[in-house]
Amino acid sequence: MNKTIIISNRLPVQLEIDKKSIIATPSVGGLATGMKSVHKDSNGIWIGWSGLNDEDLTPELQNQIDVELEKHQCASVNLSKDEVDGFYFGFSNKTVWPLFHYFMEYAEFDEQDWETYKLVNRKFADKIIENIEEGDTVWVHDYQLLLVPQYVKEKRPDVSIGFFLHIPFPSYEVFRTLPWREELLKGMLGADLLGFHTYEYERHFLSSVQRILGHSSNFNNIILEDREVKVDSFPMGIDYDKFALAAKSHNKKKGEEKSDVQVEIDSHFKNDENNTLILSIDRLDYTKGIPSRLLAFEYFLDKYPQYRGKSRLVMLAVPSRSNVPQYQLLKNEVDQLVGRINGKFSEVNWTPIWYFYRSLPFENLIDLYTSCDVALLTPLRDGMNLVAKEYIACREDKTGVLILSEMTGASQEMGESLLINPNDYEKIADTLKQAIEMPKEEQITRNRSLQKRLQRYNVERWSKDFMDSLYETAENKKEKQIKKLNEARKKKLIESYKNASKRILFFDYDGTLAPFKKIPEDAKPTKELYETLDKINNDPKTDLILITGRDKYTFNKWFGHKDYKLIAEHGAWFKDQGKDWIMLEALTNNWFEFILPVLENFMDRTPGSLIEEKAYSLTWHYRNMDPDLGKIRASQLISTLKGLIVNHNLEIMEGDKVIEVKVSGVNKGRSANKMLLGKEYDFIFAIGDDVTDEYMFEELPEQTYTVKVGLKKTIANYYVDGTNQVKQLLEDFAGE
Repeated sequence: MNKTIIISNRLPVQLEIDKKSIIATPSVGGLATGMKSVHKDSNGIWIGWSGLNDEDLTPELQNQIDVELEKHQCASVNLSKDEVDGFYFGFSNKTVWPLFHYFMEYAEFDEQDWETYKLVNRKFADKIIENIEEGDTVWVHDYQLLLVPQYVKEKRPDVSIGFFLHIPFPSYEVFRTLPWREELLKGMLGADLLGFHTYEYERHFLSSVQRILGHSSNFNNIILEDREVKVDSFPMGIDYDKFALAAKSHNKKKGEEKSDVQVEIDSHFKNDENNTLILSIDRLDYTKGIPSRLLAFEYFLDKYPQYRGKSRLVMLAVPSRSNVPQYQLLKNEVDQLVGRINGKFSEVNWTPIWYFYRSLPFENLIDLYTSCDVALLTPLRDGMNLVAKEYIACREDKTGVLILSEMTGASQEMGESLLINPNDYEKIADTLKQAIEMPKEEQITRNRSLQKRLQRYNVERWSKDFMDSLYETAENKKEKQIKKLNEARKKKLIESYKNASKRILFFDYDGTLAPFKKIPEDAKPTKELYETLDKINNDPKTDLILITGRDKYTFNKWFGHKDYKLIAEHGAWFKDQGKDWIMLEALTNNWFEFILPVLENFMDRTPGSLIEEKAYSLTWHYRNMDPDLGKIRASQLISTLKGLIVNHNLEIMEGDKVIEVKVSGVNKGRSANKMLLGKEYDFIFAIGDDVTDEYMFEELPEQTYTVKVGLKKTIANYYVDGTNQVKQLLEDFAGE
């Protein structure tokens, strides 16, 4: 039975050493809950760090750990203290975490931490590969393991890999500041499916991939040389029933059944049942905006003094990374703010802030969720924020008001809450007043919609949707393999080539024989390419034709000294072996005078674009510019040109980041067919990567072997991944 291998930094079980023996306790976190069905039902394996350093373990304890983890369908990646320091406390939490949350001033760029991060990611990948069997699926989680998908894909390209990022992905302008930005993007692109909480994070990722790596995308599919990567958003849910049922059970408790926390909360309402409790729950992290929240609450009490003595902020700050300097400073700042605000406003029977710096048991969280009238959650940046969802799930009678930062992922799907900018104290104060005064009917209306949505799209639905999408991606991948020029098909092709008595071969140049370059002149032929083409061309049975959209002057400089047949400018010019260039079509360029100024105008106001002026066509290139601006300008240019070419027998040809204006009817298909006139070939072959090559594939005889370079839409019989496979195919021809 095929299995799913789940990978995260930590395992879904907690291990403790007790009197030289190991105790394993299942975790109760959101990820562990969400992945429970995927983990158990698929006979899966969960791979992660055990939480214990190598230095703490003896061979005997390690054996016990392996045995205990196997009972829980888990396997551990062993890490030393130095590896944990550099990988987790270092690069993951001193570089990626602050940068991805827009706290650039906290981001540290340490080369040694980066090397350790790579080393540990490689360890995780090796552990995955060790456990993979044919047909298995891999799902990698979060920012600690950004390189793992690529490392696995390198050794097991057949395996279907998913990756989900649980934190925000920042905008391109922030992400580009990272010294190792290319490596991280390539690491993530090892996955077949990339998941984010929101479309905003998805959009930022696609933008960075386009601008930094130069990969184009079709809707939410990134087109690589040898495959496609799907990118989509999957907002993570909660175990809704767990919280809803716990709240229902809690509300039935009476007298001595209640916890000490609930008894204390009840005392708050004894004097005045109209008193309001405002809930604040977060890890103590600088991304959560706790100091700003406290200052906003202080501003609220100053602006609306009628709520002094009646409204209390119940603030739970869960300790986090207490050994990191920034977190220690944050703890001191919060302590001082709480003390100052309490000192400023406290009365004999009322303190404005109840402050808890600790973790609370699940039972006490339910106490808070069910008892507090308002939840004030104002992170400065948050990937999702599940506390907001848990609060709503616990409101059995559908009362309560959620005030939520618009900087959270949850705000995208919880529009019925009161959304605020966490930096706007004025707005927060006014929204607190609105929440306290909101009629119960309105509260119920808002929460009814929220609860229906959260119950429907819970954490199990989230994991199922992701896995379904990953399976669909795998099926699409199989369909594309149908046209791939695999070894069996290539063997048949070479056999036909070998047995043919007369052959003709059409080779496109850019993107086929040579990879694209930022500067077109840099794509000149290599010595190895010349040697391979010479071998093919020297066979008296073979006619070799290089067919290109490039201008004849450049092509003549590169290949004019060779005994090849050349077609340039999509078929406008032809050079036979050892002869001068001739025109294949009766063309004119007197139309340049009204088209060239238009292209120059677009080039002048579009940095990075350039114009290529050929003998009988004009081309506007936008490969080296901002991709989004390029698409906009290209669309504008096409719209402008359409009105100018009417009645001039011209056509607009869209290529790979180029727009070309030329005389209508001149194309590679027409010129290629002319090469067949009066001759009998029993082997015809054509290969190219661009939309202009589709004319060639369409016009050539049905028996032609047509091959597309890359995964773009095509009418060709087959496709190859990229220029490296083209090189290998040429060497096979040359060898025969």
